[in-house]
Amino acid sequence: MSHVPQQAPDGGLRHLLSLDGLPASVLHDLLDRAQVLLPDAHAGTALRGRRAGRTMCTLFFETSTRTRSSFQLAATRLGMDVLNFDVGSSSTRKGESALDTLRTLEAMGVDVFVVRHADDGAVAQLAAGAAPGTHLINAGDGRASHPTQGLLDMLTLRQRKGRDFSRLTVLIAGDLKHSRVARSDLHALRALGCGEIRVCGPANLLPGEEVLRGCRVFGDFDQAIAGVDAAIMLRLQRERMDEGLVPSMEGYYRDFGLSPERLALAAPDALVMHPGPMNRGVEIDGAVADGPQSVVLAQVANGVAVRMAVMDALLAG
Repeated sequence: MSHVPQQAPDGGLRHLLSLDGLPASVLHDLLDRAQVLLPDAHAGTALRGRRAGRTMCTLFFETSTRTRSSFQLAATRLGMDVLNFDVGSSSTRKGESALDTLRTLEAMGVDVFVVRHADDGAVAQLAAGAAPGTHLINAGDGRASHPTQGLLDMLTLRQRKGRDFSRLTVLIAGDLKHSRVARSDLHALRALGCGEIRVCGPANLLPGEEVLRGCRVFGDFDQAIAGVDAAIMLRLQRERMDEGLVPSMEGYYRDFGLSPERLALAAPDALVMHPGPMNRGVEIDGAVADGPQSVVLAQVANGVAVRMAVMDALLAG
């Protein structure tokens, strides 16, 4: 976590770099705001005057379809001007630093930068060099953090299971070692007082003890999923095959894939979650991904409302 303060002295949000260190009150405030904005997140022009005249720029040093599209829609719903900066064809290829790029766009009047970067901590470094009135949102940095994904996952849980997380047992399964989503979900679940957090995956795809503090760690997926209220499945990144960390896709699905039979071991009303994109037949069976307990598309829908809420909260100050 960066040493750049995310909160202003009055408690308001200045940046959203990580969920690490944010108190439950701030998380619930953002989730409450997202819930209020949800009816206008996918249609209509009711909120087009809310942040009119403000400008959001997506500054993506890593490719993205879902997250970038979601932020673009969220800003548009709030009436903001949207600038998409294509790093691949920009001056950064001529040697311009990321901070110089940021400052150039700041000088054009950009208020909010949504940044994705391959390096841990890169977004916080940019925030440290930003002007006082500029706000940065981390849209994923390395394997460190993806705070809006963590928030949309919590909103999806809260809508169906209520505000009291202490009653819940939540499983995060798969490649936790390389997952920024897993880290953000863990920060959020701990902050919101989740009753029991379980993690499960191959031993060589689990992170260190500091990341897993407070979690029950399982090597056996059948034991891990028994009785849980929600299972958050993580994408197996196929490059792990090339690194020799996963011997075969078939073996991975056999040991750690969420099949209908495995889901039957969870609580009867357990939720199935996945940040996308999914590898069907690897970490999750297609019948489960499309089944009645899956809330994968609800997560996507909630993403627009959550990103509206974050930008709205940042600009409210």
